[in-house]
Amino acid sequence: MVGTWSVAADLNAPATVVEGIRSVAGEKSTVLYAKGSNLTSDPVLEENSTVFERSLHRDNRSEEELRNEALAVAAGADIIVAAIGESSEMSGESSSRTDIGIPDVQRRLLEELLKTGKPVVLVLFTGRPLTLVWENENIPAILNVWFGGSEAAYAIGDVLFGKVNPSGKLITTFPRSVGQIPLYYNHFMTGRPATDNGFEKFRSNYLDEKNAPLYPFGYGLSYTSFSYSDVTLNSTRLSENGEITASVTVTNNGEYDGKETVQLYIRDLVRSITRPVKELKGFKKIYLKAGESKVVSFKIRPDMLKFYNYALEYV
Repeated sequence: MVGTWSVAADLNAPATVVEGIRSVAGEKSTVLYAKGSNLTSDPVLEENSTVFERSLHRDNRSEEELRNEALAVAAGADIIVAAIGESSEMSGESSSRTDIGIPDVQRRLLEELLKTGKPVVLVLFTGRPLTLVWENENIPAILNVWFGGSEAAYAIGDVLFGKVNPSGKLITTFPRSVGQIPLYYNHFMTGRPATDNGFEKFRSNYLDEKNAPLYPFGYGLSYTSFSYSDVTLNSTRLSENGEITASVTVTNNGEYDGKETVQLYIRDLVRSITRPVKELKGFKKIYLKAGESKVVSFKIRPDMLKFYNYALEYV
């Protein structure tokens, strides 16, 4: 639960996901549990992914035995919560992976859980972006919890049961395939950029995959929905020591109160050197009741537009 780089943590202190869910669910709900699978089918890989005596207590039963137990438990449930993903030491320093999907036995378990026809919520533990194309297309709900620390189990329970409306936004980009890496939002434009018309010869695109990421930088869902008006500027000219105010009206169109992170991106279309296609220059988190609207404003100043030119001058 505490993740990597938590060397002095008491690994037995944090509550498990099961304990967190039971605490939030209360006595009116019955919470059933089965391990379901080991981290991976390869015991050597599992051992390499659990250094610093962080044993996952590998179960000696076969993959089929563990999965069948989970399916038997799932048969008596109304909703399935699948806590799946990486171990804390599977990512971080000196923990590179050539395949950044959900490990094999866990993915096969997830597929079988989905076949039950019951609603499946994927609670995803990870220390890095993963490739989740199949999960995105097939799993009704995905809650990415990273490695949330000593109180993570209770926070996860609060979100699953709707006590808290999630409002996090990604601070990194999730690729569709490991072959897209490196992949980041503030990239430079190429000479022959791809279009939205599918594969086109002699453009910067792939034969077998889209250029766009699965989940872009700044992405995040909520139990409600928000809409944005067009952006308005109080001026179209910016003096050397002046500022421009950019404003947008954000509306909560859903049935639940929630928070939204409004993000300001800027692109310099005319410049002396190549600049990124967009750069995050500001963000504000606002709270909106269901049906409520708010105007959010950002002040754009000259220092937000500066960069180092070829002569290393900050202009």
